[in-house]
Amino acid sequence: MMPDHHDRTAPRVRWGLMDAALSALAPRTAARRYAARVAISNLRRDYDAAGRGRGTSGWSSRGTAADAEIAADGPLLRHRMRDLVRNNPMAAQAVQVLVNNIVGTGIRPRAATGDATLNRQVDALWKRWAAGCDQHGHTDFHGLLGLAVREMIEGGDVFAIRRTVRAAGSRDVPLRIELREADHLDAARFDSRSDGSRISQGIEYDRGGRRAAYWMFSDHPGDTSPVFSRRLDSTRLPAERVAHLFERQRVQSRGVPWGTPAMRAIRDVDDWQQAELVRKRTEACLVGIVFGADEDQQSIAPVVEDASGNRIEQFEPGLIAYARGGKDIKFNQPSSTAGVYEWHRVQLHC
Repeated sequence: MMPDHHDRTAPRVRWGLMDAALSALAPRTAARRYAARVAISNLRRDYDAAGRGRGTSGWSSRGTAADAEIAADGPLLRHRMRDLVRNNPMAAQAVQVLVNNIVGTGIRPRAATGDATLNRQVDALWKRWAAGCDQHGHTDFHGLLGLAVREMIEGGDVFAIRRTVRAAGSRDVPLRIELREADHLDAARFDSRSDGSRISQGIEYDRGGRRAAYWMFSDHPGDTSPVFSRRLDSTRLPAERVAHLFERQRVQSRGVPWGTPAMRAIRDVDDWQQAELVRKRTEACLVGIVFGADEDQQSIAPVVEDASGNRIEQFEPGLIAYARGGKDIKFNQPSSTAGVYEWHRVQLHC
């Protein structure tokens, strides 16, 4: 018989003879005494999740800081998440849905100065600047915003660099925005200085712990262009020129891909689908076996001969094999996998 949940969690404080005697003389004092004993019993309890036994023997956990975990596993998580988005339709659709829900058609700011004429001027200035604010000239402000959110979801974090340019006209804003992926940050740069400032994972902090600068590569480290045309040394960018976009889940300096908890599950579902397709294709290669055929019909058509005249049998969907002896034909009966739909549906909803 299974113990009741309430019995298991209820405080097990025995009502002793002293409690019974005191309750007869001073009920309130007895009640306070018993309540104090229950409180002490509660303080002595532990957490079930912290138990050490056979049920948790395979549970491995570490007490490392968030930055230490990201420094060790961040690059590999980014590479695997990007591979999933490139090749797995579920991961690609998940990222697209998140971007659409977060950004949509983009932020549409409107001036609210209280002056209708000034509002129109500000809105026109914003519209003109937003159309050409991309440093690389590929898109507008709304396209940059969508790309930045996508990079944050897929790569963990993204950097927006403020670039000051020469204005073409007196009414143009001399400002451009350059997006850089997480790989641009020189995460291998660490330093501790005598003035109290430090550099951790390519981010420089002043003695008060505030971000002072970012050490970044001008070119992407993963670029396959010739080495002599790339800059492999990181340069210092003041923090006021950099906007670092990432989701803080702990006290951390960098982010991780949003799909990190689901990576293994998505990959397992993908492998399972491929295995199921291979199994079905293999079953479809052989329709039946005919017994009682002549010896020259023992091979499975089509027959291919090598240079020595040896037959090479090939399996293709819908073929029939011929065997020597017997007067019967056996048809292949592919087996069905029970619960495939239910299992696959549950996995996709996780």
